[in-house]
Amino acid sequence: MAQRSLLQQAKAIISPLLPEFHKGQAGRVGILGGSREYTGAPFYASVSSMRLGCDMSFTFCSPEAAPALKTYSPDLIVQPLLDPEEDVEEVRKAFRGTFERLHSLVVGPGLGRDPKLQNLARVAIEEARAAELYLVVDADGLWLVQNDPKTVQGYKRAVLTPNVVEFGRLCDAMVRLWLTQNIDRKDPNKTAQLLSEALGGVTILEKGGVDRIATPTEVAISDIEGGLKRCGGQGDLLSGTLGTFLAWAQRYKERGLTEIPEERLTLVAAYGASSVTRMTSHIGFERMGRSMLTHDLLADIGTAYDR
Repeated sequence: MAQRSLLQQAKAIISPLLPEFHKGQAGRVGILGGSREYTGAPFYASVSSMRLGCDMSFTFCSPEAAPALKTYSPDLIVQPLLDPEEDVEEVRKAFRGTFERLHSLVVGPGLGRDPKLQNLARVAIEEARAAELYLVVDADGLWLVQNDPKTVQGYKRAVLTPNVVEFGRLCDAMVRLWLTQNIDRKDPNKTAQLLSEALGGVTILEKGGVDRIATPTEVAISDIEGGLKRCGGQGDLLSGTLGTFLAWAQRYKERGLTEIPEERLTLVAAYGASSVTRMTSHIGFERMGRSMLTHDLLADIGTAYDR
């Protein structure tokens, strides 16, 4: 499908701002991540989701990360549910009760690779699937997937957002675990489609010089010029904006709209989030040049959206 048509569809799923709406009807997004070492990533994902336009963003993090996160912004709703010392089934119950209020969940920003936190992330994904939430898996959430692909396999409301290195690891894992016989890497589009197929139809958003978005039946290329400064944290902005676009996809369905088939909503949402994030990076780099940091980009998300 032509890029212009995809962009039009991405705009079509955006939740309107209407006088009769109450708080939360423009999207409620959960961000699951944040550990002792990494508190910036969930902050960027949460704030970018709100800067794009969701009403509420909930940050689920480890108890060690919560005090720092709460100081970053009064707009954050921080819940330290990722407690490795808590009984796993109690954490599961907490997830279950909380996820009922969400439209989408992002798993991975700042999660880290501690086995106990990885296991709690697995539990969170299980509960998200049970609640039929739209799901984004990024960063160390992808570490979980490459080691246990069945965590997301067959869940077509999931979008994985690997960078080049993470994409390669996922391909290797599919072959190693015999979920596919081979993934030919000569054709990038076909490679992304084969990975999506091996994972049972999840959407793949492969980040790079261009962003490649793939399902088993379709590939879309997002090639808006981004900034040249490769500062850390821009992937977290993408995760947050994608969380919002997927929340809007859920609201699109709840409003009874059917022009865009449900099976294409993840691809359309991924294209919209990629476009906004790349434009945000472009605007920020034009303004800041080499001194650009991810924090500088937060204020540009609204400008990128309007373009």
